[in-house]
Amino acid sequence: MPTESGSCSTARQAKQKRKSHSLSIRRTNSSEQERTGLPREMLEGQDSKLPSSVRSTLLELFGQIEREFENLYIENLELRREIETLNERLAAEGQVIDGAELSKGQLKTKASHSTSQLSQKLKTTYKASTSKIVSSFKATTSRAVCQLVKEYIGHRDGIWDVSVARTQPVVLGTASADHTALLWSIETGRCLIKYTGHVGSVNSIKFHPSEQLALTASGDQTAHIWRYAVQLPTPQPVADTSNQICGEDEVECSDKDEPDVDGDVSSDCPTVRVPLTSLKSHQGVVIAADWLVGGKQVVTASWDRTANLYDVETAELVHSLTGHDQELTHCCTHPTQRLVVTSSRDTTFRLWDFRDPSIHSVNVFQGHTDTVTSAVFTVGDNVVSGSDDRTVKVWDLKNMRSPIATIRTDSAINRINVCVGQKIIALPHDNRQVRLFDMSGVRLARLPRSSRQGHRRMVCCSAWSEDHPTCNLFTCGFDRQAIGWNINIPALLQEK
Repeated sequence: MPTESGSCSTARQAKQKRKSHSLSIRRTNSSEQERTGLPREMLEGQDSKLPSSVRSTLLELFGQIEREFENLYIENLELRREIETLNERLAAEGQVIDGAELSKGQLKTKASHSTSQLSQKLKTTYKASTSKIVSSFKATTSRAVCQLVKEYIGHRDGIWDVSVARTQPVVLGTASADHTALLWSIETGRCLIKYTGHVGSVNSIKFHPSEQLALTASGDQTAHIWRYAVQLPTPQPVADTSNQICGEDEVECSDKDEPDVDGDVSSDCPTVRVPLTSLKSHQGVVIAADWLVGGKQVVTASWDRTANLYDVETAELVHSLTGHDQELTHCCTHPTQRLVVTSSRDTTFRLWDFRDPSIHSVNVFQGHTDTVTSAVFTVGDNVVSGSDDRTVKVWDLKNMRSPIATIRTDSAINRINVCVGQKIIALPHDNRQVRLFDMSGVRLARLPRSSRQGHRRMVCCSAWSEDHPTCNLFTCGFDRQAIGWNINIPALLQEK
């Protein structure tokens, strides 16, 4: 998470940890080689023509494959022992369960009803375990096309947030741990404006609904409103990249595949140094901020466990929203109504209703078991929440007791975003994946991730842009880049 003084060294620390992990794998392989008597040259590939970085990556991948097969082998042995134990229990009734019969899905038994249930559970578990290896190599039949269109490179540290302007000209905004916010030309990938008014990590950026104003939240305990004026350059032809069918078998990339972004590409951008308005009522990191409908008020979320509602014109604090037990992680406003949702590390998110100017009500949503990293409004009366418990849940605001859909994943989920028109949820993960689901929880696609395209570090945020002709999804991460994607999901696939 971002800190008050920024996160400039986070990427380097993560890289050192990965190098240390890679070294430990090589040492483990070396010990294994000495025990089996294999020549060290055969393991390390000293006679190979491959570069050392490629050999190192291959060794690590083979080690992971070996461990996976070993785990499956041990699991199958345990299941076999369970089968033998069950056979002993059924021996008195003349029944014997064979593993081959289980794998074929044929279970012949005359035992009691309870024994049949146990046998069926054992059969299902056995079939699942023996099919893990095969299913890992199955080709996906998804027809969703996910094409990388543009990379936006220029930040010197990880990017926490990405947003698309709602007014003309349409520009892309990024908020980074390098204490800056940048505005980009979506077509050319060129930096247009650099904002340097914060003295801490910039954790969030949102655009005014009708004016050229940006709202940024920072680790320096403030939120800034600043004006920008951009003129888009003449669009240049975008390099033609072949369509990438979203799949499951992209090749992993090593640390040395990172883009070279040490140079500050944004150094020649026009710079905005002073905000129009500075909001200073928080006593901790301001992690997120957003405009209320109409753009006359803003809401901020902070690590001081409160959310604040401000008047834009006077910069005065209108309401302090208290109730969360731990630090807030995100806030979001409804596009057409005076509603705010805040999420927190206390495993809950809260809905605040400001439609009646004299009073404001609050509803608490409980359903996650870990930090709620974000909660966002969708069309109608739905809210989608994502959590470090590796789930995303779709809620009906009229019934808070239980979600109407639950999406379970294999990695913690960061700031999600929903495409209103197509009702598609974009899930950015800690494990560098970006997955797309519909509102009923059906998986539609996974964005490419390989040595040639995709993110190389944790993906922090996603943002849809339904009106742009080429890029309709943007993602950003701690590999210091934002990426524009063209997502084409056929209607037939969404209906499945």
